[in-house]
Amino acid sequence: MSKTVKIGNKVEIGSGKPLTLIAGPCVIESYDLCYEVAHKISNICANLGIQYIFKSSFDKANRTSLGTFRGFGLDNGLSVLEKIKQELNIPVTTDIHESWQPKEISSVVDLMQIPAFLCRQTDLLQAAAESGKPVNVKKGQFLAPWDMENVVKKLISFGCEDILLTERGVSFGYNALVVDFRSLPILKKIGYPVIFDATHSVQIPGGLGNKSSGQREFVLPLAKAAVAVGVDALFMEVHPNPDEALSDGPNMVKLDDIEAYLKTLLAIHNLQQEG
Repeated sequence: MSKTVKIGNKVEIGSGKPLTLIAGPCVIESYDLCYEVAHKISNICANLGIQYIFKSSFDKANRTSLGTFRGFGLDNGLSVLEKIKQELNIPVTTDIHESWQPKEISSVVDLMQIPAFLCRQTDLLQAAAESGKPVNVKKGQFLAPWDMENVVKKLISFGCEDILLTERGVSFGYNALVVDFRSLPILKKIGYPVIFDATHSVQIPGGLGNKSSGQREFVLPLAKAAVAVGVDALFMEVHPNPDEALSDGPNMVKLDDIEAYLKTLLAIHNLQQEG
């Protein structure tokens, strides 16, 4: 049994709790885009009994190319996240990349997200832990699942025990990621809720030369497998028109597809819970 982690005032993630979805556009492109995605997904999740946390990044500091869009910036991005949170009454999360950022965003964000490439950065983990907010750490593409126990120990040593662990695939040669589903129960043994990142797991890093490519047709099959194994939550990046998205378009889910995906995944989750 994993620990239960409370996000905001209404979401609880852990064994025996309802399935949770963390989803939104990869990067904040505009308030209107974020509101459209968050509003539709929150309604779908409410109807299905799925817990929902909105995610979008104010800055993507690890883009492949310097010439690609990074985001709205901290102040403008936080303004969008705060409006979404207040108007739709849902928790929000975003990436952090530098140790000064948690203090700046903690008054708005309900969950700190550590990107996979930064999962072992001690100063960043310390700052996230000391913010007083729960922390979601994405397992680095270069790490074995059991290595995340050291990340957890760092967070605990800095006073954080509300921890989530996310699987997002592992590097397999050049420009390829694969998911070893053995990692999900291994991560569970560490004692904290486990999330499966279904969209970054189908990413092809650097696959388009100056930006990443992806295979969104495999998002649902991999998510189905992860739910069957028994994850506590799913992470998906969602966009009304992924082919025109400013970041991670090839691996994002189309907004019009998300309801059908969630109905399928919820049915598997319910069967898994019964078993």
